[in-house]
Order: sequence, then C-alpha cells, then structure tokens
Amino acid sequence: MPQTLPPSANLALRVGLAASLLLGAAAIWLLAALDRSPWTTRAGLPRDQPVPFSHKLHVAGLGLDCRYCHTAVEEAGFAGMPSGKTCMHCHAQIFPDAPVLAPVRAAFEQDRSIEWVRVADLPDFVYFDHSIHVRKGFGCVTCHGRVDRMPLLEQAVSMSMLWCLDCHRRPERYVRPLDQVFSMTWEPLEDQATLGPRLARQYGLRRPTDCSSCHR
Repeated sequence: MPQTLPPSANLALRVGLAASLLLGAAAIWLLAALDRSPWTTRAGLPRDQPVPFSHKLHVAGLGLDCRYCHTAVEEAGFAGMPSGKTCMHCHAQIFPDAPVLAPVRAAFEQDRSIEWVRVADLPDFVYFDHSIHVRKGFGCVTCHGRVDRMPLLEQAVSMSMLWCLDCHRRPERYVRPLDQVFSMTWEPLEDQATLGPRLARQYGLRRPTDCSSCHR
C-alpha cells in the first residue's frame, strides 16, 4: 500500500506538538503572572479619595497614632474609618476654610461618615478580624506597608490568598512585640529567626490554614 503522507509529516507533527505544549505552558505562565500583577491585585496603585488625605503628613509629619483615626482596630474586626468629627478636632482650627476640606466639613455638619474609598478591601467571602491580629503581635506595617511614606494611600501588598497563607504558615517571620504593633519604624534588636519563635510561643500563636478560618 503506498504511503499516504511523506516522511516529513512526522517531523511537522512533532514540531506542532512541541509548539502546542510550549504555547500552553506560556499561556499558563502569563495568566499566573497577570493574576499576581498590580493590574489584578491593584497593589501599589493609589485610590482617589473624597479628600486627598496624606498619611505621610499626618503620621510621619504630625506623629498621629493609627488608633486616632482607626478607633476600633483593637476591639473589632473592622478597624474603623475617621468621621468628619474626628477630622474636625484639628481642622476646626487648622485650615478650617480650605476648599479641599469641604467634604470633611459637610460630613461633620451632617453628623455622618466621610465616604472614604476602601484601599485594603478584601472580598466579601473573606473573613478578617483586625483585633485578633493586633492582639497577637502583627503590626500595621505587615499588611498596610509604610503608610508614613505615602502621600496618597495605596495597597502595599497583593493581599491574595497565597500571601495570607504565607503568614498563617510561618507567623514567626512577622510577629513583633505587642508594644510595637502600631510602630512604623520598629526593627528587631535581635535576629527575627530567634525573636519570632519566642514570641510565637509566648503569644500562643496557631497556624490556621483550614478553609473555615477565613471563609465563613
């Protein structure tokens, strides 16, 4: 029986299969890279706010503690956002008529919250409790970055499930003394590889990685 295809067809088939595998692998890599990129996670991208609040000015320049504006961070799951009343404690005297602060004055006069845009905004199917993380020695910087260097607040990390799991699996890498949780500049006086495990034992840290810990 005569040969239907020339011998070169075998080579073409092998090249085609190899190219298909390479293209498939490249597509998977590209999708994974896209999923972790700022285009998807929005990490490193400032958000437009009703008032251009500068953490750099208020935290680094004026020395405000995180808890002055985020009043519920030690007791509740949600850290809380500053109301018009909180802002007007200072701005009734400082730049009281500045046009840029009109939304603050309006919120204060109407006794309502300012419509801030959430930056570290987790999906609704993710449960996160600020208070337990604060009480167990995890600093604001760990999740929110050096806000004292941010003229406009931006999301410092990806906040993906993989990122969260890295801390849940190895909390000793990130834990710090309780009196340094709200510090922007704290650095360990000893090696974190020594300090972290000791604090983890002292604070009774667990390593919750089961689904129900965060998805309820």
